[in-house]
Amino acid sequence: MSIVKLNNQAVKNATSFGSISSLGSMTLIKKLTASSSATLSFVDGSDGVVLDDTYKEYVFTLNNMHPQTDRFNNFTVNFSTDGGSNYNVTKTTTFFSAEHNEADNDAFMAYKTTDDLAQSTSPQMLTTNTGVSADSDHSTSGYFHLFNPSSTTFVKHFISNTNFNQWSDYSVNVYVAGYGNTTSAVDGVQFKFSSGNIDAGDICLYGIA
Repeated sequence: MSIVKLNNQAVKNATSFGSISSLGSMTLIKKLTASSSATLSFVDGSDGVVLDDTYKEYVFTLNNMHPQTDRFNNFTVNFSTDGGSNYNVTKTTTFFSAEHNEADNDAFMAYKTTDDLAQSTSPQMLTTNTGVSADSDHSTSGYFHLFNPSSTTFVKHFISNTNFNQWSDYSVNVYVAGYGNTTSAVDGVQFKFSSGNIDAGDICLYGIA
């Protein structure tokens, strides 16, 4: 029986972002840090942001995004095709979550028909409609992966995985996937909470070679 040996780089690539980095090297493009910010927006060509055909894939890491508003406050994403003037790309998506409370007396996994989109220009929720807790030690973290946004042939596919503290002390793990139904180049990505500002946290944009 043959023995397969992995070097350190192979192990690192197989574990980072659920093997996302195994697709190629990651180049940090831009870090935005929130401080009572209404939105965090990444617009191609603005303030050092690259979101064009330099890379076919882009990853955003969401680090401890903390809301100012408690309860029923969702972290969202939307896209622009006009240099950030409007974030209103039509989207069709899927959405499911796994949830478990601190008391260890409730746990479930479900598809959320109320949180997905069907040909809608509304922002896509990356957390459930129960909302992210605004307790001082609570937040949401995860990643958002956007494929080939500069294509003028194909729609714009994306996947996301986040985990957050729900206000009634649940750990909620959310998976979202879908596509922006446009063949125009997406040149802007905007993150925000559905209510109130982003109190703290940072988002890093990486290009995948």
